Order: sequence, then structure tokens, then C-alpha cells
Amino acid sequence: MHEHRISTAGTPSAEDAHRLRYLHLVAAARAAALCPTDEQQVADVVRVTVDDEVDTTTFRAIVTEVSRDVLR
Repeated sequence: MHEHRISTAGTPSAEDAHRLRYLHLVAAARAAALCPTDEQQVADVVRVTVDDEVDTTTFRAIVTEVSRDVLR
């Protein structure tokens, strides 16, 4: 498990904000390349991308946003 987990609770540090944005962009790019057909496939891609670096709420938010973009 990672020694530092990113959480959106409170005000994240600048480093955490940049890392979170990076993870989000990587997950979005991977999902777009895969051309998923449902939200579960998007969740699987995001799970592999973010590993244990984000909390559950942040994970769900990334899945929701990426799903909106790639499942149109």
C-alpha cells in the first residue's frame, strides 16, 4: 500500500492536487483507448490506474467523470 493516500477531504496540498489531476488524466486516456461499453469497465480501468492512492469518494468521482466522457 502507498505511504501517502490522496484525499479530497479538506484542502489538498498542491502536490496532492497535481498528483490527483495526473491520475485522472491517465485514467481518462486509458479508458478512451479501451472504448468501454459500460461504467463497470471504466471503474476497472480507474481502479488499476489509481491503485490505492485515492479514497473511495475520490475514486467514485473519477469514475463518474470519466464515464460521462467516454460512454457518450
